[in-house]
Amino acid sequence: MAILDPIYASPLSVQLIPRVDQNLAGRLNLRPEQHSIGLITADNDDATYVSIDHATKMADVEVVYARSFYAGARHSSGLLSGEILAILAGPNPEEVSAGLAAAVEYLKNDALWYAANADATIMFFPHLISQTGSYLSKISNIPPGSPVAYLVAPPMEGIVALDKALKAAAVSIASLTMPPSETNYMGVILTGDQPACKAAAMAFQDMVLEVASKPMKY
Repeated sequence: MAILDPIYASPLSVQLIPRVDQNLAGRLNLRPEQHSIGLITADNDDATYVSIDHATKMADVEVVYARSFYAGARHSSGLLSGEILAILAGPNPEEVSAGLAAAVEYLKNDALWYAANADATIMFFPHLISQTGSYLSKISNIPPGSPVAYLVAPPMEGIVALDKALKAAAVSIASLTMPPSETNYMGVILTGDQPACKAAAMAFQDMVLEVASKPMKY
């Protein structure tokens, strides 16, 4: 593997419940019109978060649950657990199935991580979203349809690169996850116009690569 080679996420299990039991619906705080749910586990949490947000733009679904698992995919509780469980809810099986299909397609083809060194022991996620769906908009407290840079890296690389990104473009922090997170990465969602988000993501990428190549610099 070479530096900046893409690293693809994989769905591990995708399940549809056409008509969810009312006890479970209550626990998930479903609205009365939400009768069906779809569940996804995958081997990468942040790739899944952006994928389920994409699903909300492609079908009449809402993300009603999404949580990362502790210690990441390499220490999961089972073969199909991965490092995240996400649940979509919708009015009928057809809409939820469409949402699941959109999420899986995006997860497998668009939500790309990259290697920051030759053996991919350092990986990062410099992801651009031109228009947020309902999920990322809600958790970031920004209007739906906002451009964002969704940036993730290991703690040292990520914090230094975040500072660089903020100085490189007219962006602001909409959401920040400081380490330690469940998977021990740091993550940030930056908001601004599309050119600014792109410039911030590029600056973030450049600094992650610099820290990876020069870990002792002081």
